[in-house]
Amino acid sequence: MIFWEPFEHDGIVYDLSHLHPTQIELIQPGIGGNPERCFAIQVIFSLHCFTRSLKGSEASEIEHLIYRDRREDRVFDFGRYELSKRLPEIVKAIDRRACFHSGKGNFFLIELLTSEGQRQEYEVYFEASRSGKRGGLINLYVQSAYVRDASHKSSQPKKKKIGLFVILHNIQNNKPIRAPK
Repeated sequence: MIFWEPFEHDGIVYDLSHLHPTQIELIQPGIGGNPERCFAIQVIFSLHCFTRSLKGSEASEIEHLIYRDRREDRVFDFGRYELSKRLPEIVKAIDRRACFHSGKGNFFLIELLTSEGQRQEYEVYFEASRSGKRGGLINLYVQSAYVRDASHKSSQPKKKKIGLFVILHNIQNNKPIRAPK
């Protein structure tokens, strides 16, 4: 499990405990004679939810902003950090949001945020997999979350809508998840 250490900058400690792993349950209502289904989900957050990639040769200039894990060095992003505080609530209500297949084996959703009356698209990318634990636990790994802005302008995948419960059911039953056409 990934438990993020707090980040300290200019004497201020940025607590990351809201991004520690958590477990949630989502219930798919019974429809057309089918019983309701309960999905136990382990939610894990990546450091991409509160950091950004290094740009060019800036590493030596901003060493004090580098956040490291065992695999990579990234820049602590104060804007992403602030928005990451909303991620636990977004994930808890993920079954009430439109999800999209990226076409690359993962999924995303878009939360609309307003900042000073302006519309912003906050994109949350995730993948789902079976957990190694017994009991049908599903891992939901939040890979990244950021506002769609000029630096991410052209990279958004086509929005191929897919139901979250389709994703969860297929993962739980070892079925492939095909991107909608």
